[in-house]
Amino acid sequence: MAVYKRTYHGYDGPLTAEWRRFLVLPRYAFEDMRKNKRFFNFLIFSFAWPLLCLAFVYLNHSASLLRMLRVSTPEILRVDTQFFLIFLGVQSMLGVFVAAFGGASLVAPDIANNAIPLYLSRPFSRAEYVLGKGSMLMILLSLMTWVPGLLLFCLEGNFSGWSWMWDNRSIAIGVFFGSWVWILMLTCQALAYSAWVRMKHLGSAMMFIVYFGSAAFGNAIDAILNTRWGALIDISSIMGCIWISLFGEDIRRVRGTPFFNVHGSGLPLWMSWAMVLLICSFCLYMLNKKIQAVEVVK
Repeated sequence: MAVYKRTYHGYDGPLTAEWRRFLVLPRYAFEDMRKNKRFFNFLIFSFAWPLLCLAFVYLNHSASLLRMLRVSTPEILRVDTQFFLIFLGVQSMLGVFVAAFGGASLVAPDIANNAIPLYLSRPFSRAEYVLGKGSMLMILLSLMTWVPGLLLFCLEGNFSGWSWMWDNRSIAIGVFFGSWVWILMLTCQALAYSAWVRMKHLGSAMMFIVYFGSAAFGNAIDAILNTRWGALIDISSIMGCIWISLFGEDIRRVRGTPFFNVHGSGLPLWMSWAMVLLICSFCLYMLNKKIQAVEVVK
């Protein structure tokens, strides 16, 4: 447009509030993931286990269906701490796949195409950039873990009464806070691997190597050195110890949970929390090194 025509004027429409301008990042991240048919189909599949658990809870309290199925016991499945630990264990492990395949493409393309300065020239900071990219994963993982977990808790409370909900309130606390500890650690790692490993497939492989290899490596250290400190690098033992403490359950009464070791680590609880904080802090440090407005090349 020619300047001499004097028809140009600045934008005078409504402005987005500063505190939510970074939300444009997860919006476009969701659009990119929706176009990935395989990832979207796996995400839909991840809700099969919560639906099955909902069906079990309903079946437990449906006398007509139990008679139709010719079940003599009043309850086919006991809904207690063990039930919710199994639910959380399965969903959390599916969350590793979501973080591996979904998080690998969050930061890597921006760094590979030198787009970070363009992002940071907009009215949001580096922290808001990281929060915007990570909020997409946090929303998806929340929909897989604590949201259906609390729905299961409320459904069982609806059938069993308010007294059951009050007596088992530690279950709701464990599901909510246990899920968020896992979500934050997954999100920090997914973003850090995506930033440092620019190829998406390698970023996904890093997630699997860390989560599936840490248990084997920790057990090998314990067996070779005859020690218990190998559990410090075993993420399944660390998270299992934290979950048990959040659920307020005696570890001797818990029979186990899929993919997460809740027995035999022998480590103090504070060490498990310290390892989670160390992992998240190191990942944020790695992100701080990579997400810069300018890049200095020596």
